[in-house]
Amino acid sequence: MTTPNRLAVLGCAALVATTAAGCASVEKVAGGGDDGTITMGTTNVTSVLDPAGAYDAGSWLVLNNAFQSLLSFPSGATVPQPDAAESCRFTGSDALTYTCTLRSGLKFSNGHPLTAQDVKFSIDRVKKIADPSGPGPLLSTIASVDTSGDREVTFHLESPDAVLPAKLASAAGAIVDHQVFPADKLLDNAALVGSGPYKIDSVEMDGKAPSRIRLSGNPGYQGIAERKNDKFTVRYFDKPEELKSALDGGEVDLTDNSLDPAVAAKIKSDDQAGTGTLRVAEGASGDTRYLVFNTKDETGGNQAVRQAAAQLIDRKAIAQDVYAGTVQPLYSVVPAGLAGHNTAFFDKYGEPDPAKAKRILTNAHVTTPVKLTLTWSRARAGAAELEAVKQELENGGLFQVTVEQEPDWTAYQAGWKNGSYQAYTVGWTPDYADADDYISPLVVNGGAYHNGWNNTQISDKLVPESIKLTDRSGGGAYDQIQKILADAVPMVPLFQNKSFYVYHPGITGVDSTMDNTGVFRFWEIGRTAE
Repeated sequence: MTTPNRLAVLGCAALVATTAAGCASVEKVAGGGDDGTITMGTTNVTSVLDPAGAYDAGSWLVLNNAFQSLLSFPSGATVPQPDAAESCRFTGSDALTYTCTLRSGLKFSNGHPLTAQDVKFSIDRVKKIADPSGPGPLLSTIASVDTSGDREVTFHLESPDAVLPAKLASAAGAIVDHQVFPADKLLDNAALVGSGPYKIDSVEMDGKAPSRIRLSGNPGYQGIAERKNDKFTVRYFDKPEELKSALDGGEVDLTDNSLDPAVAAKIKSDDQAGTGTLRVAEGASGDTRYLVFNTKDETGGNQAVRQAAAQLIDRKAIAQDVYAGTVQPLYSVVPAGLAGHNTAFFDKYGEPDPAKAKRILTNAHVTTPVKLTLTWSRARAGAAELEAVKQELENGGLFQVTVEQEPDWTAYQAGWKNGSYQAYTVGWTPDYADADDYISPLVVNGGAYHNGWNNTQISDKLVPESIKLTDRSGGGAYDQIQKILADAVPMVPLFQNKSFYVYHPGITGVDSTMDNTGVFRFWEIGRTAE
């Protein structure tokens, strides 16, 4: 999932120049007051909440709590467990048939029964709508879905896919009500109905983007979650400084990893010294960030140029000087903490070295300085991130870099899709905790970043081989894939986030929902009695 696809769009402040839609309109789904509500702030803005069209961090934050999937990831787990399902299993040894039996008596929050028919409808709908910004690619191995009675559903796969359970546990596998959702188009944000631990009560809109989503406990929920609160609100902010102001003013109780890194580091320092009024929970995260090359561009398409850039990037400096230690250097496409991770980029390039970069370019007869334009849209550290990358690439006089910002996230997505940029930075939030989630969606046939690069050994041989393996604990093909990527450099891994959540004293449970699955569990958050 890209981040902010998982990719976020902008709030009203940036949209008013291009749309006549009014701000701060409220789309009511149901009633609901604010008494006892826990409010979370984020800058991972979004626009679409329908599971068939939502594929960004800001939407999945809500969908993972308001919709149910057959399986889910309990806190700290890397293997999905049954949720709406009572049990799931592959039948046969070829990983081509997957069957689930639903819990009995499941209902959506509107009282409609949830049956195997709804599961089939939900999967078929994602594939039929095939929204270009949606999660359809995650379900690409599913050829058909059959049902038997109200409780049994069987997935027939086009090719072996041992990762299917993890994909179904993501918001891509969210089960929707076939009596409410149209089969061939997205449903308006105001009409969403799920069966998760929470139901959506209201959606406040800033132009095309939600600014506040209010949820309350779903009394009919049946699943693995045990709520520590009955009311939860998500507020979306356009800028980290706006979020920090709301946190200081008591308008939000906690934040995700959205604060300016220097601000977050100061809060952590104050907390550790016992002088702060806010608390920090720091832990694992699977969020990653990359510098992506458009390999169809004359400059970005030159492998020597990409290798030289990889030789010059100083990840340690970015992590420490730009992000104040709130991220860690990343030396491969697959992040640390997942089975299959290696350090392919460090193994090939070592420490930043302009002399080595110059030899790469000289041997390929590339004239220097190489003129390169870097485009960005959003970053927690703002313009400082790309300015640091620019300085590193220009070290030794080998590159002449121009930095441009496209503040409109939707326009930014369109830009990389149509090949408008030479190089650009994008973040990735995991769909599921598996090395495949950083390979299949990012590397095969240009991937979600549409960089134009493909390697048939990876796409036709190594990926199909790797996703057959029901034992996901080994490196195997993923080690080979990462080495190929370090040599070809369609993108340069920059850093891996740390989960760095800030909250007011009295808020509990934040530590228990931090892991590398990318799922923030609203139900784990509580408040101590005053």
